[in-house]
This record gives sequence, C-alpha cells and structure tokens, in this order.
Amino acid sequence: MSHMEQLYWGGAGLFALWLVLFGLALLATRNGTVVPGPATQEFGPDPEPPAVVSFLGNNWRGVGSAAAATLLDLAARGLIELRQPADDPAAGTVHVTEEGRAAQDLPSYERRVLERVISRTTEGGAPIGAIAFREAKRAAAFNAELKKDIIAEAQVRGLSRSRFPSWLAAALMLLACAPGVLFALAALMGHHGVRAALVVGVFPASALFWLLAKALGERATPLGLERAGHWAGLRAWLTAHEDFARLPPAAVTVWDRYLAYGTALGVTSLAGRLLGFDAGDRRRVWSSYGGTWRPVRIRYPRLRPGFGASTGRLLQLAAAAAVVAAALVAFGVLRQPDWTIAADAHDGGTLRRPGLILSAGWVVSLLLGVIVAGKFRRWTLFLAFLATMPGNFASGTHGWFHDVAAQDGPAGVEWAAIVIFAALAGYLLVLACLERRAPDTISGEVLRVEWRKDKKAARFLALDEGGTDLTTAWALPAASRGIATGAQVRLTVSKGTRTIRSAELIRAARWEGDWAEAPAPARADP
Repeated sequence: MSHMEQLYWGGAGLFALWLVLFGLALLATRNGTVVPGPATQEFGPDPEPPAVVSFLGNNWRGVGSAAAATLLDLAARGLIELRQPADDPAAGTVHVTEEGRAAQDLPSYERRVLERVISRTTEGGAPIGAIAFREAKRAAAFNAELKKDIIAEAQVRGLSRSRFPSWLAAALMLLACAPGVLFALAALMGHHGVRAALVVGVFPASALFWLLAKALGERATPLGLERAGHWAGLRAWLTAHEDFARLPPAAVTVWDRYLAYGTALGVTSLAGRLLGFDAGDRRRVWSSYGGTWRPVRIRYPRLRPGFGASTGRLLQLAAAAAVVAAALVAFGVLRQPDWTIAADAHDGGTLRRPGLILSAGWVVSLLLGVIVAGKFRRWTLFLAFLATMPGNFASGTHGWFHDVAAQDGPAGVEWAAIVIFAALAGYLLVLACLERRAPDTISGEVLRVEWRKDKKAARFLALDEGGTDLTTAWALPAASRGIATGAQVRLTVSKGTRTIRSAELIRAARWEGDWAEAPAPARADP
C-alpha cells in the first residue's frame, strides 16, 4: 500500500473514530428523565420565574412562550396592566404602569420584555397585537437574545449546564480537523493540486463541525430535574381546570401568576398566542400612525404584470408578449395538414405526430418570448422539453390533437392565447406610457418591508398613509437601503407599476426595545 493510500485510509479511520467518540459523548451527556411530581398548586418557597420554567418545560431545548409568560408575570406583579374592554380577547390592550416605567434591577430577560412593551405603548396603551414585530429578522434576534438571558439565569440557579464540557468540545473540535489534514496531504501527494487538497480537507471537517454545532446546547442538572418534576406537577394541576387553556391575557387579574406559569408550561394556549413576540401577521399590522391604533390590512400584488418595472423593462416585456402572440399567429396560419402523419401510438414513435408538432410549435413560441424578456435560465430548455412530452404520447389517427392539426388557421385555444398575450402587450405599453408622467408624492409610516424569493426583484414595502385601513404594497428597488419599518417617509411613486422612485426620511424609526443602533438614513434611488 502506497503512502498516499495509507493517508486516505488513515483519514477515513479517524473520521469513523470521531463519529464513534461523538456518539459516545452524546450518550454520556444525554438529558436525564423528568419524573413528574404529584399535582400541586404550590410554587414552592423560592420559585423560578416563568421564563426559566418555560426552559425547563421544553426539556432544556427552547424557551417556547417565555416572552409571553414573562409579560403576564410582569402584569401579575403590577408592572404592566392588561385590559379587555370587549368580549373579543384579541381586542385587549396592554399598558405600562408607573411602577413599570420606574422599575429597576430587573433580570435582563424581564427588562428586555418590559422595554419592548414600553416602546410599543403610548400614554393610552396599545393593542396586544402591536407587541409583535414587523420584521422576521428582528423577531428572531429578540428571541435569540432572550433565550441567552434565560439560559444564563438557569445556569446561575444551578438548573442547567452546558451539554459538553469545554475540554470535551475542544477535543472533538481538534480531532475533527485530523481527517481533513490527512485527506489534504494525500491529495497533494497524488499531484491533484492545492485547490483539490483544500476541498477534500475542508469538507470532512465542515461536516463534523456541523454535527458538533447541532449537538452543543444545555442539559439538566440533578436540581434542574427535580424542579422540572415539581413544575410538571403544577402543569397537571392547571390542566385539570378545563377552562384554563382558553383564558385570555386579561384573566391575569384573577389568576395572578398562575396564568404566567400556565403559559410557560404550554397549558394556556390562547394567552400565549395573542401575546406573541414573533414576526406577527404579515397581512394585518397594527399601526398608530395618525394618533390612534388600528389594524391595517396589507395586500401584496404578486401576480400584477409590470409591478416594480422601469419604462425600459415594460417595453421589453411588452415586446416579449407581442412576439409570443405573433409567433402563435404565424404557427397557426402556416401550419399545414401534411406536416403530420397518422401513426399508431405504439409503433415506436414518430416526430410527425399531430400532438408533438402542436406542442413543439407552442413551446417554441413561448421560448421566443422568454428570450426577448431576458428570462432565459439554465433549466429553460429542459422545462421546454418536458412541456412537449404530453403531445408525444397522443395518437395521430384521432383525437383532439389530430382535429386541431387538420384545421385551417389558429384553433380556438390558440386564438385565446393570442388574445391574452396581445392584451398583455397592450397593457404593458400603456403602463410604459404612464411611466413618462411626473411621479406622485405620498407620505406615511412604513409598516413592513419584505424580500421576495428573487433577491434581485423589487421588495414589498407596505406604507400606512393614515387615511384607510387597507393598503397595497409598493415595489421598493432591491438595491435601496436604509428604509426601516416604523420610519415615516415621503415617497415619489409611479402608481401604474406601484414603483418607488425615491424616498425622503421624515422621521427615523423609533427605538422599539429590540435594537441598540438607530436606523440608517433612507435611500431608495435605484
């Protein structure tokens, strides 16, 4: 066996050895089993806060409804007030009391939740739905920091510890590099080049690092298992009350801290859902622009032709639609019955079947439009090939394909497609002419800014102009920067394509308790 082969086999052996050691480490550090205690309504002499209880109740893996439970606990302690003026729990409001605004020395996770509520409430309070974030990234960042604070509190209380000790994690990380080193040396000895050596060296280490990162986390201490068993007993006691799961947030005035612990343990589903600290409903956002809170419904024109397009792009798309219509007309007029021959569907196939001729002509017409529109991609030809397949399995002696192929001029389905594409071309041309007009100016508060699947496409920007409870999103150029949710802006827009041409910042987004840096100045010029 050559030295190169020895290095390859040695790397494979170290790779397998790492997996074995990693598996043994997982077995040795697996979480203990929580033994539920008897049903009880007692919290204990020094009860853990609901946020920590949420972490224990989720088996040391997540914090679940910890933010909502913390808010309810703050309400039970008089720092926050929850009101429900009507029968609908979703119509409730949240208010920060004087004690809450003056509160000091709160744990970091309670301070984080309280500051979020303070930032969203005015002197008259705010709807409970307004607590939700308007951006998924900010919601994720808030909850990630909240989880870190809660884990730190659980560790201080002796309820949680890192799953892998630092020495074990460092040893596994160091050993994960060894197979890649041997593979890289073997590649160099085999004269495969530095680039190939880097690939075969980095890939195994990356895979092992990924496994190690997925396993890193928290596990219970003996005291943590004991306390988790106690809180499991409280969960059993709360679950025995049939109406407890449907209690609204305002019921904290009656149930006191029990509602907070019930939310932390997943018993109170309604309160936890209404007090969500997530990205909220993207189609229904609470806004206070204009002085009063109200829900604003947002429409996203995803299938609107010409949405966010410039004049040049509209002309290009109009030309593409016209090309498709013209190609279909030409195909229907020039098509002759002798282009096809009668063939048995099981005789081995022929390229002159009516179905294949028709589908090929239609697909070629569409391909011409795709090319003119500049949407040709690497998989376009493959998709075009698949589109011709249905016609390949149709018999040429009878059937719909045979009747269409024998017809003089375009068939009914072809005329329908021609009219649709011609109308689309005309519509896009009208939009291109309207784009030459002076843009309109509007102002309001930014409700949401969302990326689309195609990162190069214009983003959706929902603006609350203050005069209606329904708004349609505008197209924000993908290259624009500095427009944050909550900012008040003045926009110059083209209403035909709903495109934002430029933006002027009137007032920066107010601090909302979830970020420390002020938003950058708005700039939306393409």
